[in-house]
Amino acid sequence: MKFFIDTANLNEIREAYDLGVLDGVTTNPSLMAKEGIVGYDNVMKHYKAICEIVDGDISAEVIATDFETMVKEGEELAQLHPNIVVKVPMTKDGVKAIKYFTDKGIKTNCTLVFSAGQALLAAKAGATYVSPFVGRLDDISTDGLNLIEQIVQIYQNYGYPTEVLAASVRHVMHLVQCAEIGADVVTCPLNVITGLLNHPLTDIGLAKFLADHKKANG
Repeated sequence: MKFFIDTANLNEIREAYDLGVLDGVTTNPSLMAKEGIVGYDNVMKHYKAICEIVDGDISAEVIATDFETMVKEGEELAQLHPNIVVKVPMTKDGVKAIKYFTDKGIKTNCTLVFSAGQALLAAKAGATYVSPFVGRLDDISTDGLNLIEQIVQIYQNYGYPTEVLAASVRHVMHLVQCAEIGADVVTCPLNVITGLLNHPLTDIGLAKFLADHKKANG
């Protein structure tokens, strides 16, 4: 499973990268705004800065909702760096744009996916990644993990190369369960990745080892 971090914060990206487990980054306009990154030139510069930290796929989202402008924005993003993946919403024009980018050899991430049918359309159009939102489905009392499992099964049935990127992953159990059911990628905040480190028995065991060492060495 690949680990992506879902943030635009450069310090968090560096911390995850330094841990040695980071494979890529996902961002969106909300995450950019959260970091105070506003204006076209500043956003593009920030994407370049992320690409300088992580040697992996970096999802950069288009703002447009119509096909022509999606294509324009996506091509501009793709020119920034070879690792840029153009993030496109699951809409009619979005699917058309994914097909266009695929034919041009530009990698894509189909975002805001909430059903197996949407994921099937994205794969048919040639999306590199499809991003079903686990947490947001849980918010409306729907099983987000069941959707991941459905999509993984459908893609396996027909050999689609599109990778299942579990998004809106909010806690460690989400991540572990996504791994159990075969998601190719998970994207989440830094605290979820570092949360995998934690177990009380590890803390207790380490404290005992250190105490025993101190006793043995006076």
